[in-house]
Amino acid sequence: MGVPIPETEVEISEDGEILTKSPAVFIGYYKMPEETEKTLKDGWVHSGDAVYFDEDGQLIVIDRVKDVMTLHDGTKFSPQFVENKLKFSPYVGEAVVFGGGDWPFVTAMININAGPVGSWAENKHIGFTTFTDLSQKGEVYDLIREDVVRANEDLPPAARMKRFILLHKELDSDDEELTRTRKVRRGFIAERYKEIVDALYGEEEYIGVDTTITYQDGRTADIRTKLQVMSMKTEEEKAPTP
Repeated sequence: MGVPIPETEVEISEDGEILTKSPAVFIGYYKMPEETEKTLKDGWVHSGDAVYFDEDGQLIVIDRVKDVMTLHDGTKFSPQFVENKLKFSPYVGEAVVFGGGDWPFVTAMININAGPVGSWAENKHIGFTTFTDLSQKGEVYDLIREDVVRANEDLPPAARMKRFILLHKELDSDDEELTRTRKVRRGFIAERYKEIVDALYGEEEYIGVDTTITYQDGRTADIRTKLQVMSMKTEEEKAPTP
């Protein structure tokens, strides 16, 4: 959002909400005294937006306060903000980010964008048969890992994704995993894919899942698929302790 304009006082509340006071602040909602009282207190506007200042003094708005999660170290973060950063990539179709509450750090379940990733694989002469097969290629994991690194770069350290998995199927509103406006139903997905979410917070590098795949000619088959759980450890973290 930039830096505060002249004559603007800014405070950030304990729950991360931006409060502002300046000659530019409005005097209230028209004929809505109760709403005015909720928003305007002692000259301070309570925006309802969760924010933080970056190292350059730029104000970053991450989400509505009610949608922000708190990590174990007290860091506030917005799952939707991180998801949107991931979806700037043409190779990411959907993303579901977890963290806060019983989840001690941030992880992501990612859907590849089949069209662009498929074209990329063909250009690299990487053979594949189905969406499931393509999603679990090691080269595709490396491709998406670059997007995760990019999304992590300007996030607070505690809010950076530490592990991610490429889902073997596309999330679908017909399966109630997305709303009709294609917003992820995080709670529903966390329950439906509980084993996968648990794996994101475990120590295993792979998890087996049962799935039905559909071939281009319409045939289907029930198979057991092994999904990789990729860690975002730095080279220093990977190095053995002397």
